[in-house]
Amino acid sequence: MSSVSVATAWLSSALKTSLGALARSVSSFAQCRSLKCPDGKPCSDRPPVVLIPGDLGNQLEAKLDKPSVVHYICYKKTDEYFTLWLNLELLVPVAIDCWIDNMRLIYNRTTRSTEAPPGVDIRVPGFGQTFGLEYLDPSKHSVGIYFFTIVQALVDWGYTRDEDVRGAPYDWRKAPNENKEYFLKLQLMIEEMAQKYGGPVVLIAHSMGNMYTLYFLNQQPQAWKDKYIKAFVCLGPPWAGVAKTLRVMASGDNNRIPVISPLKIRTQQRTAVSTPWLFPYAHTWPNDVPLVSTPSANYTVKDYERFFKDIGFEDGWAMRQDTEPLVQALQAPGVPVHCLYGTGIPTAQAYNYSTFPDSEPEVVNGEGDGTVNVLSAVQCKRWRDEQKQPVHLVELPGNEHVAMLLNITTVAYIKNVLFSP
Repeated sequence: MSSVSVATAWLSSALKTSLGALARSVSSFAQCRSLKCPDGKPCSDRPPVVLIPGDLGNQLEAKLDKPSVVHYICYKKTDEYFTLWLNLELLVPVAIDCWIDNMRLIYNRTTRSTEAPPGVDIRVPGFGQTFGLEYLDPSKHSVGIYFFTIVQALVDWGYTRDEDVRGAPYDWRKAPNENKEYFLKLQLMIEEMAQKYGGPVVLIAHSMGNMYTLYFLNQQPQAWKDKYIKAFVCLGPPWAGVAKTLRVMASGDNNRIPVISPLKIRTQQRTAVSTPWLFPYAHTWPNDVPLVSTPSANYTVKDYERFFKDIGFEDGWAMRQDTEPLVQALQAPGVPVHCLYGTGIPTAQAYNYSTFPDSEPEVVNGEGDGTVNVLSAVQCKRWRDEQKQPVHLVELPGNEHVAMLLNITTVAYIKNVLFSP
């Protein structure tokens, strides 16, 4: 999701999707099942598929043995791992204090890295499997539906879960510089799948997962990419960052979920390194247009150091410095690219604060998919002049950031990529 995105941002988008778009997706999914291969013949010679989720786009589990807790109702010790994300029972008043304390990261200025609070062990379940990103909630509540529609469509076309379609979940609280082991596992899995199924792999990423995938591809020799990657399908990519991240850092963002206080959830949101990583980038955003306006100051893409100082979170500036170079150059991936992006949904492009930063801002909307600004999503177009492999941009009018994964247009496009020569 991006989204962008912060814990409640995903939840809010999913709620909207489940109440409206989910009903429509049932009909769309029935149509997806009947889609024919491009030549009208039975689907065969399927390229293997790897799915890379976005921010908040896969389950996380935790095991506790803590020296202390923030509230008497919080578990101090658990014998087994339990679902931390997405666990709806933990996102209610009082219980959310426990969730925040377990989900937060602690930034170390010396090592320039993060760690979990004492006694908290968080793991990513199901690498190489799809369950952790088909539904974010293990009980498979509709509120947590994510990659399910795409995976089930693949199965109906002849794919098999956890064999020729696999998931590559990761700890999305962090940026690529802290997930080196993940990329090694991803490389080995892609090589193994290509060898087992006799051909290169199609990578399908959503939201921040596109940034992760771009970083990964930029680390590989061109010969490796030529051998192992057939195509890179980008859904809702935030190539140049998203404006929404500044609100998250400044005042927190509960996405209008009334039972969650923005200032309370901000405590956890600020510790996620992936949020400042997705701040808007100066290579694309105008440097003379404020992203945040207050009675005493304006903040553009050139003012992040002052922004973090003024909100009282200077670790955020260190996090941005750590992560900004990772994909700042937007180096072409060197593989065929299909860049799908939603339009026509009001999308925050700036914020006006009367009291900064501890109040709700006035939102200035622009064009996008509700999370990713179009200005950011279309930056893949620059690769047309930078690589010999084709780069396709596909606009999806009216497609919201998460709901695009349930859309028959998206699914049909993916099928065409998979079964075209």
